[in-house]
Amino acid sequence: MKVILLQDVKGTGKQGEIKNVSDGYARNFLLGKGLAVEATNENLNKLAGQKASAQHKIDVAVQEAKEQAAKLEGKKVIVRAKGGQGGKLFGAVTLGNVADALKEQFGFAVDKRKLSVSSEMKNAGDYSAEAKLYSGISAKFTVSVEAENG
Repeated sequence: MKVILLQDVKGTGKQGEIKNVSDGYARNFLLGKGLAVEATNENLNKLAGQKASAQHKIDVAVQEAKEQAAKLEGKKVIVRAKGGQGGKLFGAVTLGNVADALKEQFGFAVDKRKLSVSSEMKNAGDYSAEAKLYSGISAKFTVSVEAENG
């Protein structure tokens, strides 16, 4: 019997795969536990639609990440922080501060966990940074930390 797996089944296959299994295994285990559905024309068409929809979402996300990378690549992001004499800050600039500055200055949000900076930002100055926007798509930019006397 041909079935479409709705979930990963150890020893049988991954979600979305079409497998040919014995009738008893299909009826008693896979269909009985809701792990698969019979591979009818209607279910096959539904599966094709779901795969196309998932691929479209991935394509849109990749295109958006490429556009964001193009906007950000080689640019300078300015972050202001309270500091004292000689450019020494009263603390450190965090990746959260950089993410907020990116949203404010470039108009798109980047998760702070996807940002990396060359070194800790405890003094005023320029630091090289990288944003990983999608798998295989990243943008290098400069973070310029400016100390505000306060």
